[in-house]
Amino acid sequence: MSIKENLNSVLSQIEEYRQKYNVQQKVELLAVSKTKPYEDVLEAYQAGQRMFGESYAQEACEKIDRFKDSGIRDICWYFIGPLQSNKTRSVAERFDWVLSCDREKIAKRLNDQRPAGMRPLNICIQVNISDEEQKSGIEENEILSLASLISNLSNLKLRGLMGIALNTDNQDILKDEFMNLRRIFENMKKIYPCVDTLSMGMTADMEPAVECGSNLVRIGTRIFGARNYNKDN
Repeated sequence: MSIKENLNSVLSQIEEYRQKYNVQQKVELLAVSKTKPYEDVLEAYQAGQRMFGESYAQEACEKIDRFKDSGIRDICWYFIGPLQSNKTRSVAERFDWVLSCDREKIAKRLNDQRPAGMRPLNICIQVNISDEEQKSGIEENEILSLASLISNLSNLKLRGLMGIALNTDNQDILKDEFMNLRRIFENMKKIYPCVDTLSMGMTADMEPAVECGSNLVRIGTRIFGARNYNKDN
């Protein structure tokens, strides 16, 4: 199937899940294009997709610059991976969103390095909902402190939470993790009215994520095929 056909299939699947679980809110599709060439992203763009997620700063910046050089400026770019201090400037200068903020140091650097004249950088806090040491994200008891910091930085805008569930087929575990993040999200909205984004769910666990309240799913493999990690990013 072509990328366009894959996109349409995923969008149809999202709508099917919304109907199945009586979800009233809109569920946005973030096409995860990391490791994929410019040409694949362009094909998805030409099929109507406007939201793309990247995890490798250097690779992503090259793609973003190429799109802008070609006159395409209506793409919304999301940084979704672990962010190192030495990469914050390039991300702050080009991206519209960072979904993976999990440290005060990173938030401060993104704020300080956001160019004058650009809109505030939209920020989601990444929470380690699966309690896996190898995964990025902060613990629940650290969320409000980081949220408070972000909300007071003039070049950032706090938008919500992001989480990556355990890699398992056990639906009960997935739902427990997603519902816990949903609970935290609902509590955050009471404190910060600007919070409106709950990003949960990838290719393998999109259904329980939509059922549990995700309004931004991150799908890569089902759209672009298997990723190529045999490259220097």
